[in-house]
Amino acid sequence: MKTLNRRDFLKTSGAAALFAATPGLAYSQVVGGLGPFPDYRALVCVFLFGGNDSFNMLVPNTTAEYNAYAASRQNLALLQNDLLPITPASSSGADFGLHPAMGAIQGLFQSGEAAFVTNVGPLIQPTTRDEIFNDAAVLPPQLFSHNDQQDQWTSLRGNVPSKTGWAGRMADLMRTGVADQQMSTNASLFGTNLFQSADETVAYVMGPGGPIQFEGFSTTPGDILNEQRLAFLRVLDAQYDTIYERGYRDVQRRAIDAADRVSSALENAPVFNTPFPQSQLGTQLQTVARLIAVRDELQMQRQIFFVAAGGFDSHDDQNQNQPGLLGGISDAIGAFHTAVRDELAIPDNVTTFTQSDFGRTLTSNGDGTDHAWGGNQLVVGGAVNGGDLYGDYPSLALNGPEDVGGGRFIPSTSADQYAATLAKWFGIPDTDLDVVAPNLINFAQRDLGFMG
Repeated sequence: MKTLNRRDFLKTSGAAALFAATPGLAYSQVVGGLGPFPDYRALVCVFLFGGNDSFNMLVPNTTAEYNAYAASRQNLALLQNDLLPITPASSSGADFGLHPAMGAIQGLFQSGEAAFVTNVGPLIQPTTRDEIFNDAAVLPPQLFSHNDQQDQWTSLRGNVPSKTGWAGRMADLMRTGVADQQMSTNASLFGTNLFQSADETVAYVMGPGGPIQFEGFSTTPGDILNEQRLAFLRVLDAQYDTIYERGYRDVQRRAIDAADRVSSALENAPVFNTPFPQSQLGTQLQTVARLIAVRDELQMQRQIFFVAAGGFDSHDDQNQNQPGLLGGISDAIGAFHTAVRDELAIPDNVTTFTQSDFGRTLTSNGDGTDHAWGGNQLVVGGAVNGGDLYGDYPSLALNGPEDVGGGRFIPSTSADQYAATLAKWFGIPDTDLDVVAPNLINFAQRDLGFMG
């Protein structure tokens, strides 16, 4: 009798259960049958590690709302005259302002190429303050914990353990339809991550500047390092008896082949006239732009990139550090979008979005902020219904209906809704959005409307 492994079980019993629950539902033509696609699309996730204080990124700018913000934020409040003004299209006259270091994002917002999703965070189901105080709420576990909430954002797992991330599940859903791609659908320039982990597909991990070649190898004929490379390839070509040996061999072979293939393609990438910041994030996004530039050579239809920046855990020195952090994000994303729009000429095909561990407390701990929950996220791209805010921006007065203490806000919009809106634009049909975002079923609005 054959023993089913987890992957086989998910293919058979999971799919069968879904078919039984919804007669006629194809579940992506059994799993992995999306595509081929008539166009190219890319999602670029910018993860802000540490927990971005996003209520200093996007600030209410009308008198009463700003005064409530200033009273709650204490010594961390930005001066109203320093805010970069924006007027959301659907704000009914309620003005907002951006952190004064975010000039590039202000320009993109005003031109309709950027939007904010407000007070968004991990939720299992809609939740109220009374439910939490009465111990009647179903909550994601380990709120306010860095590692746990990073996992919540990237896996959308709720209170069910998951070894896959929502980008990995998207790649699995479309794997057979993009089988001719010469590079993995998922690519990370910031190490391995849960976001791109999958059951069937494997993310390609590279350095911030591109593929990392094996040390001690060369492809120059006659070079001693080329002889070492050829000897290593002969070792990989040998026959091995155990699954562990074959698995290790396959990983090494895949790494060499991918590095060779992608490096060769990047040799044909253009040199951008757009100046990218000389920062960790700037370098990553410049490499992503180069990879997108060679998409045809690599036969790419769909790509999901993971890039990141750290330093957002602002317990101390927030007033000193935040301008550089938010300015760095603004400048890097602004340069990336400019290169995609003006030089690659495909702004409608690439969408950049942020995620972060959590928001931060409105109240000051004296020199910074502590861990909180809901926060604001940024979405940039030509396909974005920009120049507007999506979701419910809360009153920033303390002890309001969303505040569970110290200006820790219950999210009014779930991370599942945020992810599902991006996934739908990426090409995931509505019938499969619950695979990508498992808690989406608990929310009435499946598409937040910020993507065209």
